[in-house]
Amino acid sequence: MEHAFETIINSYLENNVGLKNDFLNNTLSTNLKENLLHLLANEQMKAASIGSQSNLTTNKLIRSDIIYWLDRKHNNIHENSFFDLIDNFIIYLNRTCFTGITSYEFHYAYYDKGSSYKRHLDQFKCNKDRAFSMIMYLNSDWIPADGGQLCIYNLGDTQIISPTNGKCVFFKSSELEHEVLLSFKPRMSITGWLKTN
Repeated sequence: MEHAFETIINSYLENNVGLKNDFLNNTLSTNLKENLLHLLANEQMKAASIGSQSNLTTNKLIRSDIIYWLDRKHNNIHENSFFDLIDNFIIYLNRTCFTGITSYEFHYAYYDKGSSYKRHLDQFKCNKDRAFSMIMYLNSDWIPADGGQLCIYNLGDTQIISPTNGKCVFFKSSELEHEVLLSFKPRMSITGWLKTN
C-alpha cells in the first residue's frame, strides 16, 4: 500500500489536495457499502449535525446527509479492515512527513437524492484537533449527471471531484473550504479526520 500512500502525499504536496483512485479495493468498498445500506435499512443512521461539541445543531438547509460513526468496538470485520488501512497510512504519514497524527474519527455518510452540504471548513474555531480531512467514496457506476461532486475551493481555484467508488480525497482541515454539490441519486462515503489529539 505504500505506493498508494505516496500517491496521496505527492498529489497533496503538488496541489493541496491528495487524490488516489481505488484507495479502497473493490472487495472492501463493496462490504463497507453493504454495511452502510444495512444501517440505513435498520434506521441506525442519524441526521448529521453542524458546529462543535458544545454547540451542535442540525440544519438541513446547510447539511442534509445522515451519518453513523465507525468504531472498532463494533467488532465489524470490514470496518476493522478499513481501520487497519487507516492505521497503516498514519504510520507512513507520520514517518515520512512528521505530521504528529495521534488519533482519528470516521463516519459513514449517506446523501439521499436532493441532498447537499453547503460550503464549509472542517476545523472548528474553538478546537484545532482536526489536522487532515479524508473522504473515501462507495459509489459504483457514478457519472457526472448524478451530481454529488465534492467542490474544493483551493487558493483561488475551484476543484471538482467526482465521488467515484474507492477514491480517496485528502486535504488539510484548517485550510480548504469545500462543499458537496446537489446529488441526484443516493451518494455514499466514509468521511473523517486525522487528529493531533
